[in-house]
Amino acid sequence: MAYNVLLRSFLLFLSSFILSFNFLEAQMVPAVFVFGDSLVDVGNNNYLKVSLAKADFPHNGIDFPTKKPTGRFTNGKNAADFLAEKVGLPTSPPYLSLVSKSNENNGSFLTGVSFASGGAGIFDGTDERYRQSIPLTKQVDHYTTVFEDLKQQLGPSGAQNLLSKSLTAIVIGSNDILGYFDSSDLRKQNTPQQFVDLMAATLKAQMKRIYNSGARKFVIAGTGAIGCCPSERNKNKTEECNEEVNHWSVKYNEGLKSMLQGLKSELKDIKYSYFDTYSVLLSFIQNPTAYGFAEVKSACCGLGNLNAKVACLPIAKYCSNRRDHVFWDLYHPTEAAHRILVDDIFDGSSQYTFPMNVRQLIAV
Repeated sequence: MAYNVLLRSFLLFLSSFILSFNFLEAQMVPAVFVFGDSLVDVGNNNYLKVSLAKADFPHNGIDFPTKKPTGRFTNGKNAADFLAEKVGLPTSPPYLSLVSKSNENNGSFLTGVSFASGGAGIFDGTDERYRQSIPLTKQVDHYTTVFEDLKQQLGPSGAQNLLSKSLTAIVIGSNDILGYFDSSDLRKQNTPQQFVDLMAATLKAQMKRIYNSGARKFVIAGTGAIGCCPSERNKNKTEECNEEVNHWSVKYNEGLKSMLQGLKSELKDIKYSYFDTYSVLLSFIQNPTAYGFAEVKSACCGLGNLNAKVACLPIAKYCSNRRDHVFWDLYHPTEAAHRILVDDIFDGSSQYTFPMNVRQLIAV
């Protein structure tokens, strides 16, 4: 009897050890730090009292493991969750969730943190139509605070070592472009070309700040075919994509790629993986069956034409076949679309990643 108990205890210990060992083996980077907008927000906006850009209510999160809304702007997990899974880490928690609990974070930042905020843009004023979000400048301010905290915990060289091996993901820019075409004031101040050039230059300055606080490996997503989201299609009687918005998304991405190449020549030890979100999203729309999609125009959750007249509020209706849809609501992809996008950025070919994919980025 005693022998059986001892054997069971030993086997339990052994299985626990193997599980923990496998988890450690699967962990490819020390941490993931996320900057961006609602495409990768995992709950920061839940803590912004007057923000209109929120997703902490049904029907968001209906397919999340908890079946509850989390502040993610989709039906389940988003790109930040899938990237964390790929590298064997838990999802980087919202920065505001950590600082709201206590001034003592007790090592909370050691596996990464998310600064992403729904409604955020590269420019500070982009969030005005949502009343409150955390623009990129402020997100980087928060990151510099984390850097100082890590230096206290690990020492300067320990913090630098952790951050240089970690991934720094940046997914932002869509709100800036959409905001430009919605604002007569912005159009008076700059031509579209001047505006997208300024976006790339402003992002470059913020990336330098992040670099100066330890980051070396960047994952940068270009803006998608945002003229094809349900909100933009709904503006056209034909329900076709807004080609003007798409055109300037492409022009911004061209400037972004050029900026990244220039930054690499300035900062020799910086490494990055640029992801052509635009082309992949357009592939979903032009050849949906190849990716398992059936509906590319309508949002799954909403009301009115294309489910794009009313956002995904509790009063809205939602589709039962969520795996078939590219778009969850007026602007945001479904969990299924997020999953494929991350598969492509992580292991994709040079057709969609430049100059390397994320798996290769981790290895260099």
